[in-house]
Amino acid sequence: MPRILGVDLPKEKRIEISLCYLYGIGRTLSNKILNSVGIDPNKRAKNLTEEEVSKITAVIQKDYKIEGDLRRDISQNIKRLMDIGSYRGMRHKKGLPVHGQRTRTNARTRKGPKRNAGIMRAKEAPASKAAAPAKKA
Repeated sequence: MPRILGVDLPKEKRIEISLCYLYGIGRTLSNKILNSVGIDPNKRAKNLTEEEVSKITAVIQKDYKIEGDLRRDISQNIKRLMDIGSYRGMRHKKGLPVHGQRTRTNARTRKGPKRNAGIMRAKEAPASKAAAPAKKA
């Protein structure tokens, strides 16, 4: 099982797909990396040599920001938006959609499960109410 930048890649899948297991690498970027290194995208991950794995790792480290660095940058960008008080930052703070989607319906991914704010009914105990007047009479 090849290991690139601390992530184990699935060995039975094609290397083109396996590279997508790294955060920040999709199919297009995966193909660009493989073309620059000169590896066939249809080759299985288990068939890669150590030299090919090291070439892929070198290209990724040199040219692209992935995994922890990318996550840190994204979270810092969001934090910056919240700190300056921009509209997008306020939407992030409130947990609402950021890119102009409607919120009257839908938006359940951002807003979380629906909270019913209906009428609160008192608990009824019909057996005890019926028994109480019978004792008075």
